[in-house]
Order: sequence, then structure tokens, then C-alpha cells
Amino acid sequence: MDRRDSLKALLVGSISTSVLLDACKQPAKEAADNKEIAKTPDQPDRMAEEKLADKQLLEQPKFFTAHEMATITILGDIIIPKDKISGSASDAKVPDFIEFIVKDMPEHQVPMRGGLRWLDMQCLKRFDKAFKDCNHTQQILMVDEIAWPKKAKPDMHQGVSFFNLMRNLTATGFYTSEIGGKDVGYMGNVPNQWNGVPDDVLKQYNLTYSERELKECISFDKKA
Repeated sequence: MDRRDSLKALLVGSISTSVLLDACKQPAKEAADNKEIAKTPDQPDRMAEEKLADKQLLEQPKFFTAHEMATITILGDIIIPKDKISGSASDAKVPDFIEFIVKDMPEHQVPMRGGLRWLDMQCLKRFDKAFKDCNHTQQILMVDEIAWPKKAKPDMHQGVSFFNLMRNLTATGFYTSEIGGKDVGYMGNVPNQWNGVPDDVLKQYNLTYSERELKECISFDKKA
């Protein structure tokens, strides 16, 4: 199982659930007199106050420096690299998502900035250069020391905590993007046709439909 498949499996479980749920929370607001839904081509079915909150966040000065964003981009693409199915984390604009999230959820700002600084300091000690300036082999060597919590050395604790957060944000940003949705085969709300339990499943449990059930059920042509 490669990194991408592992993330898919964990996403179905719990790796990104808390981050995803928290990211969707809006600050508590007083009930507004007008609760009409504002519909626009780029933000369908969004409340007007939700659109305003997003606009205000996007208009804030950038939190991460260019150096930090470069590091985030490299880490994201290590966590979710491009493959034959879909693009990488950066192709899905995960770095922009993380920039947005740390503004929307300021509690992530110190852990992210501190973690990025920790990562650079470790690489400076080992390779005499910042993480983003290391070659790919050196970057993977560093990541492997903090990507596996149970295998990590005690002095890597801060790095492990940072990488866990980075991985959660990356997975959430990727799998809530259009690219990520296609990657897992998500089709959204589409019409469905029910032809009953497949014959092989019925045989497995020694069951069968009665003649009456077959006559009363509608059979759809799968080729239609």
C-alpha cells in the first residue's frame, strides 16, 4: 500500500475527520433577520454571511512567508504525490487551502510555523541547508523520521506532532478538492437504479426472489 492509498484508507476512518469538521465550523453569530441563501456560480447555496466571512479571510495579509509556502508545497507533494490517477497536493491547491485554514483556525498558526522552523533547524544541522533547499533524497530521509509516530525517536516528538498536523491538513485539503473527489471516484448526488440484490449474493445466502416479487419489481436495463 503506497502513501496515497494509506491516506485514502485513513480518511475513510478518522485521520482528517476532526480537521474537516472544525474547518467547516463558522464563528457563532446572532440570528440574522434575512436567512435567504445567496446563490452564485462560484459559491452555490452559501449563506450571505458565510460568503462575507470567507471574503474577509481571503483579504487578510498572507500568514505564511514565501519560504514557508515553498516548504509546505514540498511536504504536501511528498504526502500526496502526483500519480497516474490524479495530480499532486499542490495541483489541488492544498498550500492555498492550508493558508486559508490557519487564518480561519488561528490555533494552527503557532504549531505550523513552529513545526516549519523545527524542520529547517533539523536540516541545517544535518545537511547545512533549509528543508526546501535539500535534495529529494535528503528531504525523504528527514520526513521518514517524523512520518511514523510509533517508530520515531523520542527527540523527534515535536516533528512528529507537526507532521501529523501537516498530513491531516493536506489530506483534508486534497480530498475535499475537485481533483481529490475524482481520485476517490466520488460522483456526488446522481440518479440511481435498483435492480435488487445480485444473483451471486442471493446464492451465497441460499436465498431467491419469489415469482411474485420478480413480477412486481421493475427491472432496469443496465445498458440504458
